[in-house]
Amino acid sequence: MINPYSLIPINLINKILSILDYCAQMLMYLSNLMFDGFKTISIVFLCCFWYISPSHAKNFVLPPKDVDLIGKVHKVKVTIPEDTLLDIARRNGLGLDEIVAANPKVDQWIPAKGNPDIILPNRFILPKAPRTGIVINSPEKRLYYFPPTVDGKAKQVITHPVSVGRVKWKTPIGITKVISKQADPVWRPPASIRAEAIENGNPLPAVVPAGPDNPLGRFAMRLALGGGGYLIHGTDKPFGIGMQVTHGCMRLYPEDIETLFTEVPVNTQVNIVNQPVKLGWFAMTLFIEVTEPLEQDQQIYTKDKLLQIALELINAEKQLRSFKIDSVVLMRAITEQTGVPIAISKFEDF
Repeated sequence: MINPYSLIPINLINKILSILDYCAQMLMYLSNLMFDGFKTISIVFLCCFWYISPSHAKNFVLPPKDVDLIGKVHKVKVTIPEDTLLDIARRNGLGLDEIVAANPKVDQWIPAKGNPDIILPNRFILPKAPRTGIVINSPEKRLYYFPPTVDGKAKQVITHPVSVGRVKWKTPIGITKVISKQADPVWRPPASIRAEAIENGNPLPAVVPAGPDNPLGRFAMRLALGGGGYLIHGTDKPFGIGMQVTHGCMRLYPEDIETLFTEVPVNTQVNIVNQPVKLGWFAMTLFIEVTEPLEQDQQIYTKDKLLQIALELINAEKQLRSFKIDSVVLMRAITEQTGVPIAISKFEDF
């Protein structure tokens, strides 16, 4: 006998799920208020979760451990003719690389040309890492913060786009922690950065005072990583957010670092990972999110290598449950690398 659900086109699943927006928020909230022993998640609950907030949301109700997706994808039209994709990205909590990857045929500087649909890729698979503290997925150029639980409130996950280190100034991978925080920081450029600036014909002073021209922005959190040499901070150049452009630090939009700075306590764990391929479950369906690898990793993470990683992750999931893979959709995800989660599984016949 054929499972009738296996006949539903995968691309229809997302449209069906979008109908259940409001139910998701209510059920997620109620489930988090239940006592810790309550772990049973109904099929109705799984089908309702996901579309829980506006497309530009940065705060989401944290799903249960067996659900990995947050947010939703929207399509919009350009309403301000002079907008660039960066303007649209910033208003919707996205970085530049994210919105460009999701809209490869749209003119980055004149997105209104031709009046195309603009995809806002605000749906994310949570990284494969403990859901605690800060998790930064470098190739995705995105930060996830899992705040401590507050009694009587639903658990949250907060996400922001970030810039990471360029090829010669890689952002290290590994686990560290926030060791200090400073508002209106003074920047003392390391000798290596000053030497580079001299080579580029733009010498830097030994000390850059706090103010609107300070590259650290108005808020900075220092990490234990590298002897305290790496920061999560703001910027005086928000047009570079969501790109691989820094000297190794992680840079946020001014409005994002301001809120994160107030919420993250000293000693918060920071886990920096390198996951260009992510898999996640939602409503008994397996999704894949493939992001273009970091520039320095592109010779390592070829499309064949990314497929190998995806198949290894899929095989690991098959040890836990039975499902089939739509190989055509899987290959499209590996090839296009849009950073948008797409469904790749089919129900098994029964």
